[in-house]
Amino acid sequence: MAEGRRARIIATIERERVSAIIRTDDQKLAQQAMTAAVDGGLRLIEFTMTTPGALELIEEFAQREGVTVGGGTVMTPTMARDAVAAGAEFLVSPTVDREVIAEAALLDVPSIPGTYTPTEMESAHRWGADFVKLFPAPAGGVEFIRSVLGPLPHLRIFPTAGVTPENFAEFLDAGCAGVGFVRSLFDPADMAARDFAAIRERASDIMRRLQEWRSSR
Repeated sequence: MAEGRRARIIATIERERVSAIIRTDDQKLAQQAMTAAVDGGLRLIEFTMTTPGALELIEEFAQREGVTVGGGTVMTPTMARDAVAAGAEFLVSPTVDREVIAEAALLDVPSIPGTYTPTEMESAHRWGADFVKLFPAPAGGVEFIRSVLGPLPHLRIFPTAGVTPENFAEFLDAGCAGVGFVRSLFDPADMAARDFAAIRERASDIMRRLQEWRSSR
């Protein structure tokens, strides 16, 4: 069972529910766009390790009060150690890797490996993963999640594909521990135009909808 820092971060992820995930080939653009998301109210954020300067970005945003930063596309134990050394408090991967899950446990941070099938999800859980990222998005995503959680209610499923500001409450209603926004928050057209006001407004809309969802429960 997770203890200490890891347990605290798990509780934070479960409380925040929504995450901003950025993947780009421009470090400055990543910094500006994520700043807009944070200004819009998002407090759980992730920089993929494929983004140039990802470790510098993790280090910078980890110093912002109230912001929990994760490292994404973590594929090896070395990448896990580097991300945590920079300030990452959770580790996300596109696939299931037992060594990365084990390294995250040693580093006392949650691991969120990428899974697609119930077998992959349960295997990741048994190997110590704290959440399972649903990736890529299956057809009928919400119903798929309900079907999985029926016999496997202990799973903390965290979809990051197919999630939009308009539909994410449906994923939470289906039992997801949280959701991640990638292109639906960092719209490619807005990124190309450096329209950070649009990104900030979209983040604010997500937070407004999240508050409405919480109030309705």
